[in-house]
Amino acid sequence: MVALDLLRTLLAVWSVIVVIIVSRQFIRILDKAIEGQVSNQTLMTVLGLKTIIASATFLPAALFMAVLMVLGRMYRDQEMSAVASAGGGAGTVYRAIFLLIFPVTVLSVGLSFYASPWAEAMMEELMHQDKESADLRGIAAGKFSEYSQGDLVFYVENIDADKEMHQVFVQHRQGNRLAIINAETGRLKDLPDGRYVILENGERIQGQPGALNFVLEQFTEYAVRIENKESVASFGKESIASEALVTSGQIADIAELQRRLSIPMGIILLSFIAVPLAQMSPRGGVYGNMLVGFIIYFSYGNLIRVSDSWVMNQTIPAWLGIVGVNTLLLLVGGVLLARLFGWQWLLMKLREVNK
Repeated sequence: MVALDLLRTLLAVWSVIVVIIVSRQFIRILDKAIEGQVSNQTLMTVLGLKTIIASATFLPAALFMAVLMVLGRMYRDQEMSAVASAGGGAGTVYRAIFLLIFPVTVLSVGLSFYASPWAEAMMEELMHQDKESADLRGIAAGKFSEYSQGDLVFYVENIDADKEMHQVFVQHRQGNRLAIINAETGRLKDLPDGRYVILENGERIQGQPGALNFVLEQFTEYAVRIENKESVASFGKESIASEALVTSGQIADIAELQRRLSIPMGIILLSFIAVPLAQMSPRGGVYGNMLVGFIIYFSYGNLIRVSDSWVMNQTIPAWLGIVGVNTLLLLVGGVLLARLFGWQWLLMKLREVNK
């Protein structure tokens, strides 16, 4: 029953967090699409990939909040008192919530170590391909569009359903010479030596601004070649496969591997803390301990980032990067348990474990 309630709450909290984060990131992608840097076909694919990455990153936070909310409500409704009167203790609560936490931890391993790097690599590859073919993607009817570093300026009065442009104005700069082209129609065409804008039934005026010698000509068909952008795809460490990180001895790769490991570790440790934290302030309402939970989570996340930075700068040994922060979180959980059940109870449980 507790696991089912926790699952419903987790899905609700997780969905809200992911939607908020992805929406903010999607706005920046939309800006690039408006500028023509991202194609419409790539837009929804990037949205899906962003969702995968955000789902992996914020799964520990969603589960932490879900456990606090469910257990906080149970303390508020005196359900935990009923469990205690029936002989149940902390072990009973932990067994109930870890029925869900263990599968979620396995899911987080798959998301963090495999799905998220794959999504990062796919997104960077798509963005690189769109960057190389960004010219002329943003041509829209009724507005001026600038391409090829300002050498080409287009204005199209209308674009029909067949993607044919009508009443086309083009300003084409070639060195110090400037050409103004007006055409009745125009269309994009990919030829073996590059992409061209094929203009039909128009006139072309070419000359140097300030001079008196201009060339005026009329044409039936005229082609303007679009310069192909050539760039090298740059993949960040977030997109490197986990298998490559394991076999690598570079400090940056070790730090990235530790960051990925911190997601499943965070799920287990934050859930461990949430049980005693939910009871600290029973009169504070269902969400009375959410503020303390936020402070703990953001402190943990910041310590993880600081630890990664220290590992990359070789300020601390690599093994201390993942062990130190998680050990500190484990100690915080022990202090909260001792505050809830007493130090004698905690020492007794530790003796039982050592036996």
